[in-house]
Amino acid sequence: MTIILGIDPGSRITGYGVIRQTGRKLQYLGSGCIRTSEKELPGRLKQIYAGVSEIITQFNPDVFAIEQVFMSKNADSALKLGQARGSAIVAAVNADLPVHEYAARLIKQAVVGTGGADKARFSTWFSRCSYCQPSLRPMQRMP
Repeated sequence: MTIILGIDPGSRITGYGVIRQTGRKLQYLGSGCIRTSEKELPGRLKQIYAGVSEIITQFNPDVFAIEQVFMSKNADSALKLGQARGSAIVAAVNADLPVHEYAARLIKQAVVGTGGADKARFSTWFSRCSYCQPSLRPMQRMP
C-alpha cells in the first residue's frame, strides 16, 4: 500500500490530490487547493510551504509527486512558478518524502489518454472515475 500526494504548483493557487495505491487498485483520499492571500511573493511562498506541510501531516504520504517546470513565454510567471514548486518540494524533503517530478503532458496522457487535455476534460474524467467520492469538491480551500 502506497499513499501518493500529487501537487500542481502555482504562486496563487496550488492544487493537490491524495490517493492510496494497493496493487493495481486506486482509492481517492482527498484533494483541494492552497489559496494564498498574501500580496507579496515571499508571504505566498510561506503559505504554500505551510499548506503542503499540513497536507503531509494530515495524510502521511509515502511519495510526493509534483509537476515539472514547463517553458513559458512570460519569464516572470515561470520564475514565480519555480519558486512555488521549490516551497512545496522543501516541505516534502523536510518530511523525508521521496520527490518525483512529472511533465503535465505525461500525467494527462496516462490519466485521460491525451497529453493535450485541458483542465475541463481532466476535471470531467476525474469526476467520473470509479474511485472518487461522488461529493468531491476539488476546489476546497486549505488554510
